[in-house]
Amino acid sequence: MSPQIPVFKPLIEKEEISAAVKSLELGWLGMGSYVQQFEKAVADICNFAPDSNKYVVAVSTGHAALHLSLLMIGVGPGDEVITPSFNNAADFQAIRACGAEPVFVDIDENTLCIDPTKIEELITDKTRCIIAMDYDIFISDHAALAEISLRTGIPILHDAAHSFGSTYKGRPIGNQHQYTMFSFDPVKTITCIDGGAVIVSGEDALKKLQAKRLIGMTQSAAQMYTNSRAWTYDIEELGFRYHMPNLHAAIGVSQIDKIDEIRYTRQQACMRYYNELSVLDWIEAPKGDFNSINPFLYYVKVLNGKRTELREHMKRCGVDTGIHWQAGHNFSFLKECRRGSLDVTNRIVDQILSLPLHSKMSPHTLDQVIESVRSFNCG
Repeated sequence: MSPQIPVFKPLIEKEEISAAVKSLELGWLGMGSYVQQFEKAVADICNFAPDSNKYVVAVSTGHAALHLSLLMIGVGPGDEVITPSFNNAADFQAIRACGAEPVFVDIDENTLCIDPTKIEELITDKTRCIIAMDYDIFISDHAALAEISLRTGIPILHDAAHSFGSTYKGRPIGNQHQYTMFSFDPVKTITCIDGGAVIVSGEDALKKLQAKRLIGMTQSAAQMYTNSRAWTYDIEELGFRYHMPNLHAAIGVSQIDKIDEIRYTRQQACMRYYNELSVLDWIEAPKGDFNSINPFLYYVKVLNGKRTELREHMKRCGVDTGIHWQAGHNFSFLKECRRGSLDVTNRIVDQILSLPLHSKMSPHTLDQVIESVRSFNCG
């Protein structure tokens, strides 16, 4: 049997391998010069306005980026954070790590992103933050979210783990709210092996976050970016070992150099999926604004109640699939959390199916995935 086509496949080529070797030969394995290069590369993609006062802080993982962002916002014990139940478990765990509680809100039927019309009914005097997550080929309604934030005074944490390199209303992702987080883990469009980043506003927030990622040490990031460290520093508050190492950053820089090619080839694959699968009446293949996104995944909704059977059929055809995600309110750890009506979420989690999506995906691989869907006996 031929190898299975995986759901995820990182684009690791000679450039990434060369970057890794060079970073290892440098001999500075902790946070150093490559991390500074990576932060600059992320900032260049975000294309901040000169007067935005926005900065990039690279961290170890997307979960670390979420956790630190929530702490920077001031989320703590007794607080509540409104988040879609249809979300990655990292968001829920980051909220709980702050001592706060998730409050589950429903998603928009068309985009599977947070439904802004369902948020305000869940706001109480305990609400400290709203997490807005972009999903696969869709971007949240950030204009509506910004209006809610302005009216209520509740900050938005933009979970852009799926949307690095995309745009919203012509502006690069990273510019929409005060706090944005990115993920660069092994399965993302841009990988650092593992990594994340936080976008913060203001130099005071920058310095505070730089200390928090380095177990609270106030030693200068600028000095560490010269591949050296200070031996005198202060610790002013709680911190974590959340910094990004040079090796990961070096791979990330090499990946960002290819972002135009990565984005284009993934857009083309998504368009092919839509064109070939949208004609089937037993699934729903979404059409996003493919020209404005850097697609993380492509999904379909299986409408006939036979998702398990379809997955088994595709597996026999040599195609792996995924389910992104299970609903948070169904986890034992979170089943007592407060929630609104989750009608869309409860329906979607039984329909959603992620198809393989890789950078530079070959036509032959796309043919095999598409045929494995079309050949399923849906009767």
